[in-house]
Amino acid sequence: MPFVSGIDHKYIAIGALACTTSVAVFSTYKWLSERRRRLKGSVYESQKLLNEYLVFHYGAKEEVLKYDFGPKGALDFPKRCADMCLKHCKGFGKSKTLRRALDIGCAVGRSSFELAHEFQEVIGIDYSQSFVDACEHMRDLGEKVYFIQDEGDLVTPLVARVPQDIEKARCTFEQGDACDLRHDLGSFGCVLAANLICRLHSPFDFLRRLTELVAPGGILVITSPYTWLEEFTDKENWMGGYKKNGQVVTGFSTLKKELGPNFNLVESCDMPFFIRETARKNQWTVAHCTVWSRKMN
Repeated sequence: MPFVSGIDHKYIAIGALACTTSVAVFSTYKWLSERRRRLKGSVYESQKLLNEYLVFHYGAKEEVLKYDFGPKGALDFPKRCADMCLKHCKGFGKSKTLRRALDIGCAVGRSSFELAHEFQEVIGIDYSQSFVDACEHMRDLGEKVYFIQDEGDLVTPLVARVPQDIEKARCTFEQGDACDLRHDLGSFGCVLAANLICRLHSPFDFLRRLTELVAPGGILVITSPYTWLEEFTDKENWMGGYKKNGQVVTGFSTLKKELGPNFNLVESCDMPFFIRETARKNQWTVAHCTVWSRKMN
């Protein structure tokens, strides 16, 4: 669930590249492009970002938002994503064909754990190895110490905890590319892709895999703020945010076009989320949540 989100994305190297007179501008650009491709995703391996995701997923309301005022309805976004899945998947855990759930772009795992309330098997996949390591730590030990930044070098230690009523052993986690998932994953009664599609280098490849991943009668939940950026997705691969032949193309219209042949749209709503960066600098964003039911064969 990434908010920088997601997962298998392009890394933008920061800093200046000094060019000597013997190096052509084109060669410099080519070298930098190749470096970006080699290092893509490393933006998600920093300790700072890991801590921000941990508080985003597991922070208590008073830890995330210390003020009496503010958008409290935007807190607990990963749990609310799982709740949306569970709302549409009641009874799936008792079905042999629908008992599995996939959380693609799971980040540090809160939605995956919440899905274990209903599903017998939950697989969480993220592009960041550090996120996957944190998920496994939380599953095995139930908690993890981390630090949130207050101001400059001033930090506060916190403990992320998985709720005790969750059967953590139902969850497994692995590193993977949402645009090139392993082919033996099988199908699922529920697939959650939270704040993922606008951070993929090839979102159409992911969308076209969904007919295989979501079992007939299963549920697909996608959330996205549709923040298309060339840092993550080449413009020719954007799903929306532009005009074509004078017509406005949005992320939602593309989802309907791509998913419509095999899925029915069953719910559409706005879901705000709140990201804590420091004690006084935060982000408030509104994701669009769409819920789709896989058509029966």
